[in-house]
Amino acid sequence: MSLASAAEILETEHEDFRATVRAFLEKEVAPYHEQWEADGIVDREVWRKAGATGLLSFDVPEEFGGLGLDDFRYNMVVVEEISKIGASGLGFPLHNDIIVPYILELGTQEQKERWLPGCVSGDIVTAIAMTEPGAGSDLQGIRTSAVDKGDHYVLNGSKTFISNGIMADIVIVVARTNPDAGHNGISLLVVESGMEGFTRGRNLDKVGMKAQDTAELFFDNVVVPKENLLGEEGSGFISLMNNLPRERVSIAAIAVAACEHILKLSLDYVKEREAFGRPISKFQNTRFTLAEMATEVHIARVFVNDTVMKLNRGEVDTTLASMAKWWTTELQTKLVDRGVQLHGGYGYMMEYPIAKAFVDSRIQTIYGGTTEIQKEIIGRMLGL
Repeated sequence: MSLASAAEILETEHEDFRATVRAFLEKEVAPYHEQWEADGIVDREVWRKAGATGLLSFDVPEEFGGLGLDDFRYNMVVVEEISKIGASGLGFPLHNDIIVPYILELGTQEQKERWLPGCVSGDIVTAIAMTEPGAGSDLQGIRTSAVDKGDHYVLNGSKTFISNGIMADIVIVVARTNPDAGHNGISLLVVESGMEGFTRGRNLDKVGMKAQDTAELFFDNVVVPKENLLGEEGSGFISLMNNLPRERVSIAAIAVAACEHILKLSLDYVKEREAFGRPISKFQNTRFTLAEMATEVHIARVFVNDTVMKLNRGEVDTTLASMAKWWTTELQTKLVDRGVQLHGGYGYMMEYPIAKAFVDSRIQTIYGGTTEIQKEIIGRMLGL
């Protein structure tokens, strides 16, 4: 039998798009990614080239410069091809799957006209700032404040672990506009690069994903015009809750693509590596380990394919997205650990792709809401 694959839910146009993505990555990313890892950031020009190729914000309607391809299978193809070459520095999935949809869903006509064309072309790189030094997955615990001053807000606070944070031209900032209203006092403000009082801290030195810029952001009396309020004042928490399922499905899609990549790396290695005069693939322990890995990858792919199709139909709720996110990311970390073990000492060498996959995988169970938060959500659904 053959393992389940993304192809089972894809059509000809998706595979044609895959060929475009693959050709772009081979030409514009693969030769340079090692240098970007050393630099701690990708070349800004790769964003513009991706935009020119049609790889950014392709679900944006044509009136704002996009292709109008509102079908998450295209998003899935992008993350699969990125995973296959280990290009973890590219912030495209965050931009495409998570941040731009906020502008599409919540933005006014004027905001869409102002920001979306640049999001499509790659001239505008986006970020979203939720996490704070004292508040991780608990969004209701945020302390960043925005005080209403009539025609503008005055924003104060700090955020950390912000992906695309160094490069971002616009940042959706989660801030408290009413300190006495609980979750109804949270709003979304779009802070633009160059606003006085908006500064970026260091590009954080992470365990993995070295080429993905991740920053601390600081807001010191930043004047944010009311025209940059995204959605209604006080609706930020609800908007976040409504959009988090899509984010978590995106992370699950990344996870299953990574699992498939890890399985292939492991299979290729054990067929070539010899011990005691024969390929290590001939040892029962190796065969059993890979049999388990292949089975779990198959299950994960079937699960994610089903979830993606449900997302397209508007049928994914918070619970299902949480199930997909925690289970696939925990599987990813488990399988990459096994992959390293199968490689032996070479698995600990960064020149081998499995080692890079190992360090890049670890964050998956943390961002987008930790595994523990996902289980808490599911537990509540069960009435516990």
